[in-house]
Amino acid sequence: MVVRCQTVVQLIEKFAPKYLAEDWDNIGLQIGDPSQEVKKILVSLDLNMEVLNEALSLGADMLVVHHTPLFKPLKNLRTDLPLGRLIAKIVENRMSLYTAHTNLDSTWGGVNDVLAQKLKLRDVEVLSSGWQQKLFKLVVFVPVDYVEKVREAISSAGGGWIGNYSDCTFQLKGTGTFRPLSGTNPFIGEQGKLEYVEEVRLETIVPEEILSKVVKTMLKAHPYEEVAYDLYPLANQGKSAGLGRVGCLAAPLSLADFIDLVKASLSLSHVRYCGDLNKTIRKVALCGGSGASLIPQAVFAGAQVLLTGDIKYHEAQEAFSQDLALVDAGHFATEYPIIHVVADFLRQQLAKEDVQVFVSRINTDPFRYL
Repeated sequence: MVVRCQTVVQLIEKFAPKYLAEDWDNIGLQIGDPSQEVKKILVSLDLNMEVLNEALSLGADMLVVHHTPLFKPLKNLRTDLPLGRLIAKIVENRMSLYTAHTNLDSTWGGVNDVLAQKLKLRDVEVLSSGWQQKLFKLVVFVPVDYVEKVREAISSAGGGWIGNYSDCTFQLKGTGTFRPLSGTNPFIGEQGKLEYVEEVRLETIVPEEILSKVVKTMLKAHPYEEVAYDLYPLANQGKSAGLGRVGCLAAPLSLADFIDLVKASLSLSHVRYCGDLNKTIRKVALCGGSGASLIPQAVFAGAQVLLTGDIKYHEAQEAFSQDLALVDAGHFATEYPIIHVVADFLRQQLAKEDVQVFVSRINTDPFRYL
């Protein structure tokens, strides 16, 4: 079976939905044709000419990266400059470029959850919530013999999830009335005659992001020409997502021992830090990439340390003044683990298709240490 670029895009956005991206971000299909056939995919944290040449040597049709080279709007496309040469070479070789950035940071199982897993943190929560799921109650009235068909349709479309429980519905029998008028083609009854029909009130819970899909699937499965259904917005809190995570260590560590844990977990020889090496660390805040802006949230959450990258001088002073230790493990190292997770996800989803997924072997971290 031929796999199109759009299929791969849909899979990635299943893992890291676009609605989780920050407003200022530039994500999605950056270059390419959604209908293009894809046989080989290269996943990388960054994209530069070295990574692109690696992709070409593998025969890749599609690049999936975390950091897009097209972050800022283009004012020109000059092939005598690095970015212009990069774009031109992608286009010349009929490749597709897809970017998942802050949506991959915020999503469940994304950059920050993977970093928390590396440190074996417990009771992990979102550090800075940027998205709160809205929930709706879907109520539909179904003739008795079709309840199971409609219920299965709603569940198959993603409705009826409460926590780790699926297929959650409630049913109540009653009597429905209707009078088919001129021009109708009633499934039950006759034109002009008032009908009394035994029906079931079927209700369930549906998150807003799939509400349209669930309703369309329900209507398709329902036998009536005109379906009576209601949608009620709920005050119930659904899932939340956002930047950073906060969680607890399995056992308290000194800051010195926590630094050793970070270096071992991320295969690092050096990190920068700020704080007393004898300080006891129980609760850890983290943000892959550049997360010093979350210092206030880390303090408010009661964390003793914030693990991130790209910390500036005055940001470190701010943390120090609030007795928050900092560990700067670098932008690259705190985000790189997600690349293998994305590649594994695509391999699993495309296991039955003739598609190969590779992880770039190019170290795109511009920093080196002596």
